[in-house]
Amino acid sequence: MEIKFTKNFFLLFFIFFLNMNNAQTSVLNDVEAVKGVSKQVTQLFKDNKINEAFKVIKAHWPLPENEIDNLETQTIQSLNLISQRYGKLEGTIKTGEQNIRETAFRETYLLKFENTALRLIFTYYKNNKGWIVNGFKWDSDFENEFK
Repeated sequence: MEIKFTKNFFLLFFIFFLNMNNAQTSVLNDVEAVKGVSKQVTQLFKDNKINEAFKVIKAHWPLPENEIDNLETQTIQSLNLISQRYGKLEGTIKTGEQNIRETAFRETYLLKFENTALRLIFTYYKNNKGWIVNGFKWDSDFENEFK
């Protein structure tokens, strides 16, 4: 009887630990809320508040927290080099959005620097509870934005 209790206790503890290690804490109710997150994160990138931007993303992204933290660290290191090469950050522009029938939503922004631009891509997925971040990436390959 005690072995069964110990196994059950361990199993419950393990499940609780996995949930605590999961970064997602909330879902977004609709596409307008999703757009608000993308816009807010883009503005935080523009203001060079990368830590705050990742806090916003982390709240809605069911990726393990350590993976998001690693992405944040790599982003900060890379952006320090980029600002030296690309010049002063001058502004942002939304280049597009795509919606797949209330299942997935993607929004793309450009950060405009003096010499070139960076692309921010936000991808969201609607599960049975609401909208969550499904992916976030940034790169300098904005040629696909020409339509």
